[in-house]
Amino acid sequence: MTANVASYLLAWLASRWLGPVGYGEFASLLAAQLVLAVPALALQTVVAREAVRGKSTDALRSLGYRCTAIVAVLAVALTPAMAWLLDTGIVASFSALVTAPMLVLLATEQGLLQGHGRFGTLSAVLAGAGVMKVLPAVIVLAFGGGAGAALVAGAAGTALLVAIVRVVDRTVSVSEDRPVRIGVVSVLAASQVQLALIALSSLDLLIVRVVLSEYDAGVYALGAVATKVAFWLPQAVGVVLYPKMANPAHSAQAVRSALAVLVGIGAVLVLGAAVAGPLVPMLVGDAYAAVAPMLWAFALHGAALAVLQGALLSAIASERTRVAVLAWAGLAVEATVMLVWAKTPGELIGVAVVVASTTALAVSVAAVRSADRARPAPHTGVSSPDA
Repeated sequence: MTANVASYLLAWLASRWLGPVGYGEFASLLAAQLVLAVPALALQTVVAREAVRGKSTDALRSLGYRCTAIVAVLAVALTPAMAWLLDTGIVASFSALVTAPMLVLLATEQGLLQGHGRFGTLSAVLAGAGVMKVLPAVIVLAFGGGAGAALVAGAAGTALLVAIVRVVDRTVSVSEDRPVRIGVVSVLAASQVQLALIALSSLDLLIVRVVLSEYDAGVYALGAVATKVAFWLPQAVGVVLYPKMANPAHSAQAVRSALAVLVGIGAVLVLGAAVAGPLVPMLVGDAYAAVAPMLWAFALHGAALAVLQGALLSAIASERTRVAVLAWAGLAVEATVMLVWAKTPGELIGVAVVVASTTALAVSVAAVRSADRARPAPHTGVSSPDA
């Protein structure tokens, strides 16, 4: 909750201080940052899963260091392409992407805490990550800094938190009789699942600057804040139930519980967005009034993505990541229809809602069936004739 509130505060203040055009650029850079940070999300799930299975802490931290190095190289290599694609400066693009390797490093510690069930400490780290990324950026914006300077400040705050967590964390290394080196391939398998999810949650903010005017792109970017609220607000559901999803004995019930809670939370958020829509002009100014009647649709988009996230987490926990092909298919459909047909903010969010809802339903059904098949057969207590 703390991390999400901090993120929404940044979006609200940036939208007021940068205006629709400046905020459109800022939101697109944040979306690009999130895409490159996908290995951080995947790494946390893999580390948590392997911690549940008793892998050594030293081996898991070694995996984190290798993944961090790979993402750091990608951040540097992709900066020019991102600057060209989003029509932003090199410095601003690099400032957005340089945060990604630090998030990967932090994800290792978060995964260890999650896998060992230390949710109190994990909650403090997650809250700290949100505050340390947002607070420096808000200060820079308050003093008249632009999108690039704010992103640099956020990156510095994240780096400081990583250093603090690594020094303070006293997770004891689990000993193994035969230590096993965990390959990056396991993270790549989880990454393609997370990448499909994050791409679906960010694609509209990347395409919006291609198909809409700068003003309409800024208006859409503000509406997408409601998407992020509905998407990230129930994140704790997956965080807490994930270790049970990784245990075949509890996986089926954990998946059903997660999906049910996510649907319930999403319904409440969509209703809240419908009621709060008329307040948008009062909160952020009349320049964004056009988004007010569409706010519920943005919330529905985020709610569908949250359900999809819960289903995909169960796929990573059980190492049945092939189900992600459904999410990739949805992504291809969404990109094609948005680029060919969508010409207004309403049409763009309409496409996003239909694709996200359909994909979430398909993946959820597949996840529940997979968990049911993996459930261990009940022990009858009757000996076989050969016993």
